[in-house]
Amino acid sequence: MIEIRNLSHQYGKIKALQNINLKIEAGKITSFLGPNGSGKSTLFKILATLLKPTSGEIHFFQTALLKDPHTIRRSIGVVFQSPSLDKKLTVFENMIHQGHLYGLSGTALSQKVKVLLEEFGVAQRQSSVVETLSGGLKRRVEIAKALLHDPKVLLFDEPGAGLDPGVRQDIWRFMKKLQREKQVTCLVTTHLMDEADQSDDVAILDEGHLIAYDTPYTLKQEIGGDVVHFTSTNLNLLKQNVEQTFKYPCEILGGELRLEIAHGEDVLPQLVKAFPTLIETAKLSKPTLEDVFMKRTGHGLRGERT
Repeated sequence: MIEIRNLSHQYGKIKALQNINLKIEAGKITSFLGPNGSGKSTLFKILATLLKPTSGEIHFFQTALLKDPHTIRRSIGVVFQSPSLDKKLTVFENMIHQGHLYGLSGTALSQKVKVLLEEFGVAQRQSSVVETLSGGLKRRVEIAKALLHDPKVLLFDEPGAGLDPGVRQDIWRFMKKLQREKQVTCLVTTHLMDEADQSDDVAILDEGHLIAYDTPYTLKQEIGGDVVHFTSTNLNLLKQNVEQTFKYPCEILGGELRLEIAHGEDVLPQLVKAFPTLIETAKLSKPTLEDVFMKRTGHGLRGERT
């Protein structure tokens, strides 16, 4: 288990994290979901031993991070959002130098590099200079590099950043395989709902606070119904009319009018019929993690306030 107790961090007067308490089960994929400025990056840096928190404690499998960061570093693999490969070296050379940092060498290291490159589908490019690779292939090498020393925990900062959906799905398949076959605990920061939805547990952060922590299914159940989204030439007028006529509380978020209805409630045709000149598009959907975020905070993942 990874346990975070009363964790806080400040940059001068800016409170980046405020009294975070979490217990993360070993062998699970846990996502830290939130918009820019929510505290995800600060938490990632602390967990990766790159930043000492202002206060609080973190234990990795009963080892205190602040008292013994060296032991923690040997048990974690880190995949940063920014590239960490030397673009002028080959894939194989990058892997070998990473192994040297962890005291690995010789035939054993070379064999391990070959196994990992094969597993991540880049064995045929091991002699290629990194700067000639696509973004997706570079990301695969980054993950393979982070796993050279057989870490118990993989820290992954924004795995889908700048990648197309197909590559993002490949990365999540890799993570689930690591979880299933090697019981690696994966900690992921993301602002993408579809990524967080694939996790076992989701910790939602906003302005340095932990506002929710549970499975994606349980979190979405709190909405208690379906969600209707409208676009309009006049959102404020549409909101006023819907609330007055149908007595539904509405929110304007992200350029849309949003309202929650009971499961199976057939209100959408009535709304479209009542306001045909105001409604441009209408969409009915099941609750998402962004709906949970909106319900808890009053604004969307991109920061739009109600």
